Amino acid sequence: MMQKLSENILDKFSMDFLRNQVLKNAYGNDDTIIAARDPRILLVWYLFFGLVPWFVNDLPFLLGCFVLVTVTTLLARVAGLVLLLFAVGVFTQTGYLLAATILFGGDASAIAPLLVLTLKVATVSLASVTVFSGLDPDRLSNGLMWFGCPERLSFSISYAYRMLPMLMEEFQNVLLSYRLRGNPPAHDTFAGKIRYLIYQVKIIIHAFYPLMLNTAKRSRTTVEALEIKGYRYAAVNKEVRKMKLSSLKVTYDDMIFLAISFLWVAVSVLVSTVL
Repeated sequence: MMQKLSENILDKFSMDFLRNQVLKNAYGNDDTIIAARDPRILLVWYLFFGLVPWFVNDLPFLLGCFVLVTVTTLLARVAGLVLLLFAVGVFTQTGYLLAATILFGGDASAIAPLLVLTLKVATVSLASVTVFSGLDPDRLSNGLMWFGCPERLSFSISYAYRMLPMLMEEFQNVLLSYRLRGNPPAHDTFAGKIRYLIYQVKIIIHAFYPLMLNTAKRSRTTVEALEIKGYRYAAVNKEVRKMKLSSLKVTYDDMIFLAISFLWVAVSVLVSTVL
């Protein structure tokens, strides 16, 4: 039964599953409440919740911000794999500190400072997850360009989004080629499973260099196609820039989103002041 359970877990965490999760997180959330917001509004919202928590140590305020970004993360319908990585990341950042403090003779007085640190990391992380899950590469690029970000930099960020699925597909192809030519050790026993795990790690390390080469070849083809279409001229032409940003429009719902966020933060500040 345990062997069948482990096989089911390994099947779920295949490269196809990982690629689908990345695609869903980058392109599959365009029908959510967060994705319908103007990218400029989301970027301003993210600047607040991505910076202010680092400079505040008040527990009620941080707790209120954490609750708000948790709700927005649920509204953004973030992929499960991203939430799993978030949970693991928060624990590795702060959870082990609590375990080490208790293990080496610490008392309950250490919980409050660690809780403050955990809320800061969790709030900023969830705000990042909310915004970048609700913005597809084109809308993110347009929002950055409107704020004066250089067009090449905004395009590079957008292009990096588009390269992720291609990178994972190429990685899967390289791994399959290594497995076809390799002879993996038997993994029926516990020692065999350890040897098989070491074998898989070696394959991943060996696959890194051909992965970079193949991705660089595809990137070069993309750059050449952009040059043929006049990308450099479009990057500095004001009319093209105006046409590209004409789709941005702040709506009534965007202002409601900002108003609710501001009201929630004001209530959190009020509660922290009273307490």
